[in-house]
Amino acid sequence: MYERKIPEDLECGINIAMKVLSGKWKPCIIDCINRGIRRPSELHAYIDTAAPRVINMQLRELEAYGIICKKIYPGLPLKVEYYLTAVGEGTLPVIQALDEWGNENREHVMKVVPQGEE
Repeated sequence: MYERKIPEDLECGINIAMKVLSGKWKPCIIDCINRGIRRPSELHAYIDTAAPRVINMQLRELEAYGIICKKIYPGLPLKVEYYLTAVGEGTLPVIQALDEWGNENREHVMKVVPQGEE
């Protein structure tokens, strides 16, 4: 198991937010769940540039932090859906602000990002 050599500074709110929300797809996953895309297969189809393994790993991390909860429905085939918790709903203004900033600054960023990297 990995052991950190430098302790994390969890006294800083930005560090806490980054710890929970960092990961290439976590904000997108939270946004999708908020908009009603709740099943893993739906998330994989919607975020099709991410490997399903990565989506599943980030779903587990979000669940461990209490941002989302998983509901398992009985029967075959097994049906799983994810929902935002109250803590997860608290991330929505942050994710909305990121979306707004990205939309407002798209042209600037597109000038800087090398082609094929977007």
